[in-house]
Amino acid sequence: MSSIIFSILAIYIFIVIGFIAKMSFKEAIDDKTITLINVYFLQVFLTFWGLLIRPVDATLFFAPSIYLFISVLVLIISAIVAKKLFYDQKEYSIATVAAIIGNTGNLGIPLNIAIFGEESIPYTTIINLMNVFIVYTVGVYYYSRGSFDAKASLKNIVKLPILWAAGVAIFLSINGYKPSEEIMKMLMMGAYASIVMQLFLFGIYLYGTKINEISRSLTTWVMSLKFIFLPSIAFLVLYNIELDAMIKGIIFIELLVPLAIANVNFASLYDCKPKVVTALVFISSVIFLGAIFLGVKVLSYL
Repeated sequence: MSSIIFSILAIYIFIVIGFIAKMSFKEAIDDKTITLINVYFLQVFLTFWGLLIRPVDATLFFAPSIYLFISVLVLIISAIVAKKLFYDQKEYSIATVAAIIGNTGNLGIPLNIAIFGEESIPYTTIINLMNVFIVYTVGVYYYSRGSFDAKASLKNIVKLPILWAAGVAIFLSINGYKPSEEIMKMLMMGAYASIVMQLFLFGIYLYGTKINEISRSLTTWVMSLKFIFLPSIAFLVLYNIELDAMIKGIIFIELLVPLAIANVNFASLYDCKPKVVTALVFISSVIFLGAIFLGVKVLSYL
């Protein structure tokens, strides 16, 4: 259990650094510039590295298919109910999609290694890819809808290079391309730079964020969706299917992880209340420190 705690705390170090940097230099640090560099450039390296680090195996796609089914099911229910609760377009967008976009990569992968060992890596990698697909389609659409109409929001999805990069990387992997050690080192450098910059950006947005000024109804809705409704649906689905217990556990943990920092990236990019989203990510990260221990106990019942 201590390995789980250390996995989480080690990741949060970079968030603290970002917070201290913004507190020290204030307006000299341009958060929008960091967002643009990360989303349009560095995350391309992360995509190629994650998809080329091992061959894409068709047998691994069953786990992310279940992950996608549960995520889409909860998303549909969330979109319908949130429409009746939130009349501000930006709050509606946040309420609909924020809880669905979990931190399956930066936190989910090392956390599952701590719980299940290195055998979990192929499954967490491919589930994270599915989450990336959700982030850069549904996530971009809804956060963009906070400031743009539907047509413009769809165009914003197509503009993002990470989807094109993912398509190229999958094509190369399926066709047996194996990058050289030198190329993989270069991709790894860009990938880790992207991960660190996301955490750093989260810390920057935390500075000046006033949690007590956020809508209580929005906070209650997103946290309830993330830590009560989503895990409950996941448990019901996983309990009633025939699947290896470890794979069930991996899917459940990946759905339980707190809100992803990618929420902050796109809220910032499309001006959809990034301070509010930052606070929600922070609150979910704090709640997760307790929820994970309950989640681990639930695994024995799957």
